[in-house]
Amino acid sequence: MKYIIYVRKSTEDDDRQVLSIESQLAELREFAAKEKLEIVASLCEAKTAKEPGRMKFVEMLSLLEKGKADGIIAWHPDRLARNSVDGGKIIHFVDRGLIKSLKFPTFWFEPTPQGLFMLNIAFGQSKYFVDNLRENTKRGLRQKIRNGVWPGWASVGYLNNLKTKMIDIDPEKAPKVRKLFELYATGKHVFNSLANWCKEHNLKGNLGKDISTSNIPIILQNIFYIGLMKYNGEIFEGVHEPLISKKLFDRVQEILEQRGRTQEIKKHDFVFLGLMRCASCGASITAEIQKGHNYYRCTKKKGLCQEKHYLREENLIEQIKNFLQKVSLSSQDTKKVLAELEKDELRAKEQAKATVQNLKEEFSQIEKQLEKLMDVYLNEVISTEEYTARKQKILTRKLELQEKIKDFEQKGLSWLEPAREFVLKLNYAEKLLNSENYSEMTTFLKNIGSNHILQNRQLIFSPKIPYDLVAERSEATYKSLTFPYWLPKKNFSELSRSFCRI
Repeated sequence: MKYIIYVRKSTEDDDRQVLSIESQLAELREFAAKEKLEIVASLCEAKTAKEPGRMKFVEMLSLLEKGKADGIIAWHPDRLARNSVDGGKIIHFVDRGLIKSLKFPTFWFEPTPQGLFMLNIAFGQSKYFVDNLRENTKRGLRQKIRNGVWPGWASVGYLNNLKTKMIDIDPEKAPKVRKLFELYATGKHVFNSLANWCKEHNLKGNLGKDISTSNIPIILQNIFYIGLMKYNGEIFEGVHEPLISKKLFDRVQEILEQRGRTQEIKKHDFVFLGLMRCASCGASITAEIQKGHNYYRCTKKKGLCQEKHYLREENLIEQIKNFLQKVSLSSQDTKKVLAELEKDELRAKEQAKATVQNLKEEFSQIEKQLEKLMDVYLNEVISTEEYTARKQKILTRKLELQEKIKDFEQKGLSWLEPAREFVLKLNYAEKLLNSENYSEMTTFLKNIGSNHILQNRQLIFSPKIPYDLVAERSEATYKSLTFPYWLPKKNFSELSRSFCRI
């Protein structure tokens, strides 16, 4: 009889189970020599047997079917099959007489009913081992995620610590990933330009590959960067250090939702393209040149439109500057406002202590809500989908509270920095008012408002609350020579808080 030696190891990695193939071959050749068995082929394979589809295994069956061999020599039945399909093929070949002999140094087999029964048991045990190992692995991964540790490959900007089995921040890539979020949050970049930025700054994936345009939105929407993890559709808290703040993450999601995958405007002659949509039909606004002037109008791509008017670019610029005038703050007044903020800071720090206490109490209630939600879910009162949705909402609120508490404890108060930033933006509006940088005007309008439309030759949009308040006060009050007319000194910190809820 002629035999085929078949040896297999479970992994394709060259550095794992290195001696497995070599040791099996040596043992089986020695076994064949002792038994005086004729060997016609030796087939080696580095692939798991838990799923069908091994090429060398198929080649071996083909040789047996063609009659070029009568039997198989292997170390153990689990080397031949760990799944029911391949195991069934071996049994079927024995039944058909294509396999007349199976030789194993550690297992006895004869082509008899008893031998086939024992072989079936051996294949069944091999499959049970794989199935049990899979379940144990899944259970371990579930426990790891419950402990707040990501069980897979780390996201770009993090590293898998092989010693501690934790996720650490990558000191080289983390600042670049953070900058990626900050760049997109400005509203000046699209996916393609950010992918080019990654190439210019040598920011690559953890496998050393370039970050493509399609990878950018995946990174920007990854909640892993704010300390959360999504596993099998469920949200978990992570023990890894967040790379960015939730405020920055939310700003990026807002821009993603507003813009989708819109590309940068290539027609640089028309600086206000992409800013507005038609008020009547919702179509985009296009531009054209007539008699040396730029005009903006509805594209009418959505059918009939009532907007038949053209808006001349000079008139649009005048409207934009009128709004900038309402929300602008001179450099002199900016210094006064910042000085008032410094005075209010000490008093606000004392008030912040009470606020921190309230936030911690709410944080404690949030944790109790999570426990109650788990009890309700385990008692099968709510579905898995409803549990997942509620848990995500509670965890998001918990993360917000953590950031607020940290902000109050480290800085003394959470509204001061946004207030300063807000005042500086008003001063930036003053600078834009006196410049001809129209592209920056477009970016500024997008950042401070939404729903920009063109109606009856008028630019209309919804400014965010603080800018809307400033614009309203500007219309109702004339300019003061002693202090910004829309910012009274009395109760200034309260006014700042109301202005800075962005």
